Amino acid sequence: MFSTLFVLAHLLLGGAFVVFGIRNIKGIPGLASFLAGKKVAQPQAAATFGVGLQIVGGALTALAPFVPVAGVLGGLALIVFLVLATLLFHPFWEFSGEEQKPHVQSFIMNSGLSGAFLLVIAYAL
Repeated sequence: MFSTLFVLAHLLLGGAFVVFGIRNIKGIPGLASFLAGKKVAQPQAAATFGVGLQIVGGALTALAPFVPVAGVLGGLALIVFLVLATLLFHPFWEFSGEEQKPHVQSFIMNSGLSGAFLLVIAYAL
């Protein structure tokens, strides 16, 4: 079966993305404006899709100990989200000096979180 720590880890990891996504609902217009500046096609839809990935992927990850297929779907959704967020919002290679540092940190953090979601997927399989 699964341990209390296993369940708690999924709830914390998935729950954080649900909270981030809900928080970002109000920010969709600003995210869409940013994406329009990056020449992303249909920026409003892309911003809404990204926030949806956060919420749905987080909820599925939180449910993974009870519904294993949710772990696969949630993990994949959040890896896609993290890769897209990193490429669009944190392209550290486009910056230099002090301006580059927060983007490098976000790249490293998103890479680590992607590893966590690979573990979620591995445990679900």
